[in-house]
Amino acid sequence: MKIKDVAEKAGVSITSVSKALSGHSDLSPETVERIRKIANELGYVPNANARSLKTNRTYNIGILFVDKMNSGLKHEYFSSILDSLKVEAEKEGFDITFISNNLGSKKLTFLQHAQYRNCDGVIIACVDFKDPQVSELIESGIPVVTIDYSFDSITSILSDNCKGLEEIVDYCCKLGHKRIAFIHGEDTSVTQKRLAGFYKSCVRNDIEVPDDYIIPAQYHNPKMSGLATRDLLALNNPPTCIIYPDDYSLLGGMTEIEKHGLSIGKDISIVGYDGISLSQLLRPKLTTYKQNSEEIGRLAAIKLIEKINNPKTTVSEQIRVVGEMLVGSTVKDISGN
Repeated sequence: MKIKDVAEKAGVSITSVSKALSGHSDLSPETVERIRKIANELGYVPNANARSLKTNRTYNIGILFVDKMNSGLKHEYFSSILDSLKVEAEKEGFDITFISNNLGSKKLTFLQHAQYRNCDGVIIACVDFKDPQVSELIESGIPVVTIDYSFDSITSILSDNCKGLEEIVDYCCKLGHKRIAFIHGEDTSVTQKRLAGFYKSCVRNDIEVPDDYIIPAQYHNPKMSGLATRDLLALNNPPTCIIYPDDYSLLGGMTEIEKHGLSIGKDISIVGYDGISLSQLLRPKLTTYKQNSEEIGRLAAIKLIEKINNPKTTVSEQIRVVGEMLVGSTVKDISGN
């Protein structure tokens, strides 16, 4: 089935069919709907190679996702971002392809893999942003959008991590907590922003934070958060509330707290981060901060496609996406009010 067959059946030109099916049309909505209906009835599928030759594009977006903990798409925060990204890209006629250092047994740089796949653009969702290969990709001229990391000349979609930690600490202080500990992830720009938000709120609420209340761990690593929790509980003056790097890591902390015979939400308070679905199924229900992962993915796709379609007029920008507190029952009110 060819585009000419659709045009003859609809009684319009081949150009009109092309416009109607591409989504960029000066035809009436009624005509577009009729052409698309006929194309579907005839089983017409556009030829990607022909479209590529005509437009000098592949309509293929590369996704750079390298997860240090090897949790892959089981990591709910990133899987939600990527699902939203995929839906938005497909609405605009783009496919997505994961790029990495591997092509069978052959080793490639990120840029080489993107070039091999003929990507029109790349979204960097998760990677070591200090890797020279990332800099090579950024400077290559291929349109790029980053998630949760900002470069001067690149559009970035950022979860507002600083504001997230401020809201968490403000909430805990409102319930009377002054001894608040923070187990954070590895040293990344995300962690740096969260630490800044944590200290900013502590200063605003007139809280002094002992150095041993701040413990480094890893994102998505329950074991390390469990060990950090053990250290905090062993202090002479332990915290009344512990903030964790993410909801999944918090599970390690819960296990350690239970080993000490303590009751969460009564003897000690805890707060997570990410707002994954599991957090709302736990008992007691977890207090956490939900990142708006769906909006992050949607905006990443929109902004990259804008850059691909209008390279000369699109201006790089940093867009911060705000999340929301999900109040459960794991933070005890000790304010006495």
